[in-house]
Amino acid sequence: MNFDLTDDQRAIQRTARDFLADRYKLEEVRRLALEEERGFTDEQWREIVELGWPGLVVAESDGGLGLGAVELAVVQEELGYALAPTPFLSDVAAALLLGAGDEGGPRSQYLASLAAGEGRGTLALWDADAGWSPDRSSLAGRDGESGSVRLSGSKMAVPDAAAADFLVVAGADGAHFVVEAGADGLSVEPTEALDPTRKLYSVSFPDTPAAVLGGEPGAIARAYQAIATAVAAESVGVAHRAMDMAVAYAKERQQFGRPIGAYQAVSHACAQMLLETEGARSVTLYAAWALDHEPENAALAASMAKSYATEAGWRVPAAALQVHGGIGFTWEHDLHFFLKRGRANLHAFGDPRWHRRRVAELSGV
Repeated sequence: MNFDLTDDQRAIQRTARDFLADRYKLEEVRRLALEEERGFTDEQWREIVELGWPGLVVAESDGGLGLGAVELAVVQEELGYALAPTPFLSDVAAALLLGAGDEGGPRSQYLASLAAGEGRGTLALWDADAGWSPDRSSLAGRDGESGSVRLSGSKMAVPDAAAADFLVVAGADGAHFVVEAGADGLSVEPTEALDPTRKLYSVSFPDTPAAVLGGEPGAIARAYQAIATAVAAESVGVAHRAMDMAVAYAKERQQFGRPIGAYQAVSHACAQMLLETEGARSVTLYAAWALDHEPENAALAASMAKSYATEAGWRVPAAALQVHGGIGFTWEHDLHFFLKRGRANLHAFGDPRWHRRRVAELSGV
């Protein structure tokens, strides 16, 4: 069995790495995070659209590239390595849910334009009183005129909501709806986020018109598994970059006439970072492969990846900060941005405790 990426996947990886390294240098990441209201510019998004990324996991019949979870994981890891402030993850989350929806309706109305980069979407999932799980949302819909649906409720921590043209909204009992950005009564308010490179918003639906997405429960579940795996892949990239920063610093910083990396306390810490990063990459790529080729094991693999990789995405930057010593704690150093992204990803779409419980359930423990 070949455990390596294919030539095409490596080409996608190289393209993403070169593009992101050129467009998202750390000084630009800092500027976008702290000075741009939406966290990105329209020109930067147009360049991402030109690469075809919005349609990466959208079926060809819906106007996309028709690629799989492995290709998505490859791109997401590079985005995490660059720490690129971009609405790509929120957009692809909306695409995955739309693609799992019933034929016609919102899927036909929004998915092709999303794949072409003509419209952006996001996923409104987290309830203040019910957590992240779409099965426990308190947001309810009622029938309106001419078969329409009206939503009442609110969502918190909705990524990139102010920049989205529509929102896929998780409702009660696993239902999903699509709401236009300009819908009557819709309120979008910015909220302070731990990670300044990913803008979050509170969204309220006071009797707001919406369209029912529908979708077979198994397909919806696989969409959420793919989203969790994408977050895990991003955390792998975050861990890898933090490790590289720590190793480079350990080679150049000298103490008592020797690079600090020559001391066991530092070299062992760097070795542990490598262990965790490579382990996270392996479990995440397996989850992506399972989503594409072994769907019966995808739920288990996705929860394993989300649990392990997002913990690595937090622990490795934390260890890198210790290697940097005092300078690593300063606002002027860029390491804290990786630490914050890693910590935010830890809680997005289920924290490690939730996913470990899921692994235990699926394993019959």
